Amino acid sequence: KEVILNCTVFLGYSNAAKPVYILHWKDKSLNSCSENTKEEQSICKKEYNFDSGNKKYASNLLWIKTVKEEDLNCNYTCLLQTTHKSQLKVFKLKKGNPPDLHPHVFTTGIIMAVFFSLVPVLLVVLSVIFRVDLVLFYRDITGKDDTIGDGKEYDAFVSYLKDSISTNVEERKFALEILPRTLEDRFGYKLCIFERDVSPGGAVVDDVQSFIDKSRRLIIILSRNYISDSVMYELETGLHKALVERKIKIILIEYMHISDYNVLPKSLELLPSRRVVKWKEDKSLPSNSRFWKNLRYLMPVKASKSNIRRHNNSMSPISEEGTQATTVCWEAKTFL
Repeated sequence: KEVILNCTVFLGYSNAAKPVYILHWKDKSLNSCSENTKEEQSICKKEYNFDSGNKKYASNLLWIKTVKEEDLNCNYTCLLQTTHKSQLKVFKLKKGNPPDLHPHVFTTGIIMAVFFSLVPVLLVVLSVIFRVDLVLFYRDITGKDDTIGDGKEYDAFVSYLKDSISTNVEERKFALEILPRTLEDRFGYKLCIFERDVSPGGAVVDDVQSFIDKSRRLIIILSRNYISDSVMYELETGLHKALVERKIKIILIEYMHISDYNVLPKSLELLPSRRVVKWKEDKSLPSNSRFWKNLRYLMPVKASKSNIRRHNNSMSPISEEGTQATTVCWEAKTFL
């Protein structure tokens, strides 16, 4: 490390007579510092005078380019000799105590502390944002199935609007084609479509009550025309079982945007908002879209069709047709 010892003396004021003095270091063999000697000599001196205001000063600098172990604890004496008196100043180099913590180490420690303090926060934020994806991934890799032995026959009972109005053709297609094609054929859920799976001739009210009791979820496809006397019974039955008896969980699919929610039963407001899934037409069509992920997240926990197929392939060469299929019971009502 480089050290410069500064020996500066006050010579008097500018209006006074120029003093006679000698300012030097005790070691008279020191050479003056220059551009050439700075690299050749480890120790050199530099003398100069300067004024500060009306005061005069003289300085003699001792430049130790590289402090070595033998330079420590040595006396470096600066002498001032005038016509009236002599003075000296002794400098001694001592090995300083190393800092408790190197600045680089301190900075690194601060950065690491901030980083590790932010990691849990980041993980929490990511787990909230990707909660659905993480849950579905966990279900897929574990093959967990909570439906075994629960006494239910269907994964979902679907209630939707069925009439001959042309504006409801797309809604009917969604209920009878798109929804079962993805949930049943792609993910292996067992649905109950009333007009498809229930033989005609029975008492409709009793049949609806019975199939809702056999289902783990009640999927209600909401649209502007859904609320009518013809389907209010299914809706009220499902809400009663969900909110009062707590025997079933309701999933609301907002197929079309509903601007006026006042037409819906007040009891729907008691359902958690996260149980409402919004259909966004073409954007929601792919099976890996956010719509289907949110819907699967709300559906019962069971092994997907791909997991069942992998399991069967690992056990025996059973064909895909030998895999037990899941079905869904859907209910459709005709408005007269």
